[in-house]
Amino acid sequence: MQYLQSVILSGGSGTRLWPLSRQTYPKQFLPLVDEQTLLQQTINRLNNLNQQGYHIDDPLVVCNEAHRFLVAEQLRLANHLHNTILLEPIGKNTAPALTLAALEAKPETILVVMPADHSINNICLFQENIIKATELASQKKLVTFGIPPNSPQTGYGYIAKGQALDKHQDCYQIRQFVEKPDVQTAQQYLESGNYLWNSGIFILQASTWLEAIATLAPQMAEICQLAWENGSRDGNFYRVDAEIFKTCPSDSIDYAVMEHLTDTAETLNLQGIVIPLHNVGWSDVGAWSSLWEVHPQDEQGNVCIGDTYLNNTHNTLAIAQHRFVAIAGVDDLVVVETADAVLVTHKDDVQEVKAITQYLKTQGRTEHEFHQKVHRPWGSYQGIDEGERFQVKRLTVNPGASLSLQRHHHRAEHWIVVKGTAKVIRGEECFLLTENQSTYIPLGTKHRLENPGSIPLEIIEVQSGSYLGEDDIVRFEDKYNRIGDNC
Repeated sequence: MQYLQSVILSGGSGTRLWPLSRQTYPKQFLPLVDEQTLLQQTINRLNNLNQQGYHIDDPLVVCNEAHRFLVAEQLRLANHLHNTILLEPIGKNTAPALTLAALEAKPETILVVMPADHSINNICLFQENIIKATELASQKKLVTFGIPPNSPQTGYGYIAKGQALDKHQDCYQIRQFVEKPDVQTAQQYLESGNYLWNSGIFILQASTWLEAIATLAPQMAEICQLAWENGSRDGNFYRVDAEIFKTCPSDSIDYAVMEHLTDTAETLNLQGIVIPLHNVGWSDVGAWSSLWEVHPQDEQGNVCIGDTYLNNTHNTLAIAQHRFVAIAGVDDLVVVETADAVLVTHKDDVQEVKAITQYLKTQGRTEHEFHQKVHRPWGSYQGIDEGERFQVKRLTVNPGASLSLQRHHHRAEHWIVVKGTAKVIRGEECFLLTENQSTYIPLGTKHRLENPGSIPLEIIEVQSGSYLGEDDIVRFEDKYNRIGDNC
């Protein structure tokens, strides 16, 4: 029986989809295409292949340490409860991430390597191509998918098709990887019919990848091996050794390995293959114009999400999350409203959105990093109001969850229960609060908030003191092993 396992690379920041995508909650965790998030769609992309004679192992997810609880919660919601989540202390691009996953997987397993933030509509057709690629990967070939272009896109890398394989229909050796071209060159690629968009999806055997990386990037292979061997497990999380991994070269799968496997690489005992993905409805959802394209459009070419009204407006994407948004007498716009920011841009200029996040960062602002609603392993909190020496938050604690046993050096807190039941530890006391009841946590007092009930607990928290930063937390006990960090 052939073993298959998806490797999901969840390291992207999605800055071009600001203000929905933020550094602490990037686009792979958002339901941008349907009710599932992009990560959940990716997690489920190999579903039902086990009915065709394959053994499907639970997905391996590689992510940044800061996103570990978001990934764990997304896996739980997708009914994958026992996955290994490989944690990178620092992003080193896709080649080290895949190397860590290949070390974690069984050597004979075929890995289906996918970015966590892409969308594919036709899963059945996608899986047919997976089966075709698996046959080649089992012969120690490294396979990637290319997307037949339908326009001269300058935002994608391209793959030039080489010689066709004799025994495999519509499969080609890789002739060349090409960087993002200018418009004129992209038009030439489109007209030639010999170039494909680089999808970033790879199918290969774990042992084959480790052989390739050891041959072509030996320093990277050695450092990843040492970092993985000296790592530690924490439930579903696997932390590689941070100090070792920080010394690893940063490189992509394409640069480190795939671009060396062209049809002119006669000295390598490795072969790179590209398979065109026809009609699967692929999108990297890399910009607002891409999101407009993947959604159904009305007769005026508009895509409307949320409480919106459009009049005499065409080919426009309108998203309203918290307020009514009205648009009149304009065309080809992107308008995105969130609780703390509004974006208005022409559809032709959506690639410039990344400059906004860079501006926010240089100005010392936080809108590029956080939403008003901040997710934590126990639930979430949302800022309601703030001023000099005070701030007000709304906390939602999931059933059975609890905050850490902690104290603050610079602030006191008032808690008011608006929904559910709270179990409160305050110093030596332990008591329950129900709706409309409240308590006070003096500065410096050890305390913990728990939800012993079966429905979410919602409280209003009023903080007052000389310093109200999230780093004013001293943890003594924590069920999520967060002693020493601020998330």
